[in-house]
Amino acid sequence: MNKLTKEEVLHVANLARLDLSEEEIEKFSYQLKEILDSINKINDVQISTDELFIAPWTNNTTLREDNYKEYTMKEDILNNSSYRFDNFIEVGGVFDE
Repeated sequence: MNKLTKEEVLHVANLARLDLSEEEIEKFSYQLKEILDSINKINDVQISTDELFIAPWTNNTTLREDNYKEYTMKEDILNNSSYRFDNFIEVGGVFDE
């Protein structure tokens, strides 16, 4: 089979919301068939999960330990803010409503 049928091409065109002329249908029937044949070559690839995969790097990721400290100058921060609500800094909204 060297080309797709007209119905198959029209189905693909419908999915892509394209209006095709008769010339384009004929042209795309060959081109789509070639594309699908190229994609089907993937099925011919032999895949085996028995092989051991080795990463190209040798360093393992190490994360630093989190260290928490209590900040004692909360009032200074709150006093420098333009808008304040109790012990919170008030900021503008993110979303338009």
